[in-house]
Amino acid sequence: MVVLMFYSCKTGVKEEKEEEEVYLFSYFTGNGEDGLHLAYSTDGFTFEALNEGGSLLTPMVGGDKLMRDPCIIKGGDGLFHMVWTVSWKEKGLGYAYSKDLVNWSEQKFIPVMAHEPEARNTWAPEVYYDAEAALYIIYWSTTITGLYPETQSKEDDGYNHRQYYVTTKDFKTFSETKLFYEPGFNVIDGTIQKDGDEYFLFVKDETREPAEKNIRIAVSDSLTSGYGDAGEPITGDYWAEGPTVTKVGDQWVVYFDKYTEHSMGAVMSSDLKNWTDISEKISFPEGTRHGTVFKVDRTIFDQLLNKIK
Repeated sequence: MVVLMFYSCKTGVKEEKEEEEVYLFSYFTGNGEDGLHLAYSTDGFTFEALNEGGSLLTPMVGGDKLMRDPCIIKGGDGLFHMVWTVSWKEKGLGYAYSKDLVNWSEQKFIPVMAHEPEARNTWAPEVYYDAEAALYIIYWSTTITGLYPETQSKEDDGYNHRQYYVTTKDFKTFSETKLFYEPGFNVIDGTIQKDGDEYFLFVKDETREPAEKNIRIAVSDSLTSGYGDAGEPITGDYWAEGPTVTKVGDQWVVYFDKYTEHSMGAVMSSDLKNWTDISEKISFPEGTRHGTVFKVDRTIFDQLLNKIK
């Protein structure tokens, strides 16, 4: 809930009122060629497509002009910031911002791995806002040919990812690219949640031999470093990728893409330790591929509905 302050006409004193929040889910379909899709939910379980399931933004940057893995957050400036995968084989990611989730800025290609001659890709970027430092961290997965031979496989086209990051205050200037997470296995699809003084990094174990393809959690007391060993899988005996996390009431919910089954799944926990599969309780639009869940207040959602009608 969002707490609003207003003055009562009867008492003349300031009172609090809670405004309903709506869950939004940014996602892609197919190969990401048609751009950004949005769905909404009022309960965190049943999501319905907005714009009659049509794209809200056409990808314009990168050689392949794709918009896969769209991640949207609301920043400290009140704007919605989005990053995404522009291609299967390029050394950068896409970025744009919006005030209303309908009208977007000019799209920008950020060459975060251009300095690395052996970088093969820049996949599944996410952005996180550190309010205390007024700083954004963008993090993603890249395979650099020749690195980490101990986890190299010929399967999955020989990809062998680790996670990297940059920081920025304005999306105009960026820190140098640094290693973010090296868990000792092929890792992609990271997403961060903060609980208390700890940061929880949800990742996909991309190991192919023997196959893992599951979601695990690493924990740190620092946003950009110190994540320890990833815990045991929180997903089941299916292949899962693209985790995204929110609170539904007092429960943590992780949504993910059961990509070999062409459906979405979810697990739930009250303590970030013990997880229950609730895949049968959720519903997403047909053809949904993974993205990011985020909350907006009802006023913003109603304005969004009015603008896409």
